[in-house]
Amino acid sequence: MRTILATIALFSLCGLQAQEAYQPSFGRELPRGELIAYPSAEAAEAADGGDSRYFTRLTQWTFDETAARFTTNFTVPFAWANRQVLLHVGQSSGDYEVWINDRQAAYVADGNSPAEFNITKLTHEGRNQVEIRVITPSPTAPLESWRENPEPTLGGIWLQSQPTMRIRDVETRTRVGENGYATAEVAVVVKSDALNPRTSRIHYQLIVPSGEDAAAGFKDLTLRMRGEDTIRFLARIPANMLWSPELPTQYILRLKTQYEGRYVEYEELRLGFRQVEVREGQLQLNGTPMTLRVREVPATISENEIAELREQGYNTFKLLPGPVSEDFLNACDGQGICVIAQAPIDTQRSGDSRRVGGNPSNDPAWKEAYLERAWNSYHTTKRHPSVIAFSLATRSANGINLYETYLKMKRIDEPRPFIYPEAGGEWNSDRLLME
Repeated sequence: MRTILATIALFSLCGLQAQEAYQPSFGRELPRGELIAYPSAEAAEAADGGDSRYFTRLTQWTFDETAARFTTNFTVPFAWANRQVLLHVGQSSGDYEVWINDRQAAYVADGNSPAEFNITKLTHEGRNQVEIRVITPSPTAPLESWRENPEPTLGGIWLQSQPTMRIRDVETRTRVGENGYATAEVAVVVKSDALNPRTSRIHYQLIVPSGEDAAAGFKDLTLRMRGEDTIRFLARIPANMLWSPELPTQYILRLKTQYEGRYVEYEELRLGFRQVEVREGQLQLNGTPMTLRVREVPATISENEIAELREQGYNTFKLLPGPVSEDFLNACDGQGICVIAQAPIDTQRSGDSRRVGGNPSNDPAWKEAYLERAWNSYHTTKRHPSVIAFSLATRSANGINLYETYLKMKRIDEPRPFIYPEAGGEWNSDRLLME
């Protein structure tokens, strides 16, 4: 009995130590794919991907090497009054804290995925300061075996202002019929930070490559205090206009929000529609079996390298863990390359032992870190038609955390597979044949 109690105590102590090392994220918005808002289509065209009245990239930073601290100033103009101020951080070399005007706004335990923060209440009209403190060494380093003593870095940081009732995310689903057509469903997630009920009109326009409308209209939506809801619309699409490696067709989605008769928000996105299923391990794309010729690559390769690998016969990239840029995914969308998105978990340096103090995959103290990273990876890549599957981890033994992660992701009711190639035949991986 004493031996059993001692073992339990040892396990509890080790779990407590790991828990103290890992601090869950707080203060960030729910993850989403990249969305950049403008007040109008004319403003979007004038900006041409650069700064605008409501969008500012933060590129000039002061770095304090001794404290691994990045600092810069920004201005909140009068035009942002009664709107929301959102800070976007694309990536970091480790865990980091966000401070606005000497007040902590957030802590992020996954620097690989983009994160957004609503900093409205911490800012004021005029000059403000943002400080990002990269934690060195990173508490989540045991999950990132691909990093070797990384220098503190940041990337892809901007500010944007959106209306109080705003578009928060866009999702798509596709169902192929038997009549030569498919039904494309577009879901627009709308969020309100108002303290009272607010109604906005959401205009949508889905445009085919030839310039015609596949769908167009509007829906009125009323949200209660700090509420969130989703509007949906359908489009009938010919099967030969679906996205595929042979013909990577993309549509343009234009969204406008209208409040009290005035247009306040405009967003334009590229979307591709395709149906992904897996039957007996065989991936079915738009109802047709597809052989996945896979090459493992970092998400840092160039468009030219993507094209060269495509010419060599590869049609699918399995990503190595680490940050994934929108530019890379957009290039795969456009060139017809399928992608297996990779959650940033690689614990090979910890070995394969499932005992206490062994691999984090079987340490319950790391469960929330595993769940967060898979969740972030999914939601920040899900909109891209090239992404046909999701990998939960790589070279990370197996255990309770990967079991729980698989179960959570399967509850999304997502037809694309969730795989863990090193599962070794255990149940926490969908079967997917790859060459």
